[in-house]
Amino acid sequence: MIEYIGFVAASLTTLSFLPQTIQIIKTRDTKSISLVMYIMFVSGVALWLTYGMYKGDKPLIFANTITLILSSIILVFKLNEVFGKK
Repeated sequence: MIEYIGFVAASLTTLSFLPQTIQIIKTRDTKSISLVMYIMFVSGVALWLTYGMYKGDKPLIFANTITLILSSIILVFKLNEVFGKK
């Protein structure tokens, strides 16, 4: 039962990135997001994924794999905006 709760929580928090990712892909507008925050966030998510894999925690692995993909897409768009590659 507790793992089910973990998967539901992971799904909700992970899927919250989907609308923002879609919006940024469509508009290519990342001016209002912080580069430093996204670098820190993507790094933290990568570490959580590593931790989840080490512990064998399926909800952590599930959530952080998807979150890492979605937030990395946003980070790439932000880096392109900051460094002039459009």
